[in-house]
Amino acid sequence: MSAVDSTTTTQTPLPTGTWKVDPVHSSVEFQVKHLGIATVKGQFKDFEGTLEVTPDGISAYGSAKVASVDTREPQRDGHLRSADFFDEENHPEITFRSTSVRTIDEDTFEIEGDFTIHGITRPLTLQATLEGTETDHEGNPRVGLSATAQINRSDYEMKFNMALGSGNVVVGDKVKILLDISAVKAA
Repeated sequence: MSAVDSTTTTQTPLPTGTWKVDPVHSSVEFQVKHLGIATVKGQFKDFEGTLEVTPDGISAYGSAKVASVDTREPQRDGHLRSADFFDEENHPEITFRSTSVRTIDEDTFEIEGDFTIHGITRPLTLQATLEGTETDHEGNPRVGLSATAQINRSDYEMKFNMALGSGNVVVGDKVKILLDISAVKAA
């Protein structure tokens, strides 16, 4: 995560500073229906993120490497990296860059931004919760956040599917995105 856009909000539920996502204590996950009856869960193991919190507002940036997709099934992961889905060769990264943050109450807020996947950028709103702040055992200030959103993969030209005789399809269109973030304050 390098560049961070500035955004404004009237007040922030987060402590001020630059916060770097700690990938060892964070996760970037997704869920999608399989055959219309079961939920397949996956994650991206290689990701990074930054939150910039000032008295004037919050900005956020995050990215995940498509090559790191993991659904606990290597054959499926290879198919997800192919042109049928993420098209890793042409679109190796998924990114999110905030455009505005709206405080709902002391612990919840909405982060609106530009979400790019499969080379297509569309607006996305994350429903976020401040899980808390703490100083870790090494004296580093930390902040915990969770965030969720939902997309339709067809909006990003990921339309691969197969119809079943029942009317269901192999892969659902709706994809839930789940972020669980522990971020460390930069020195």
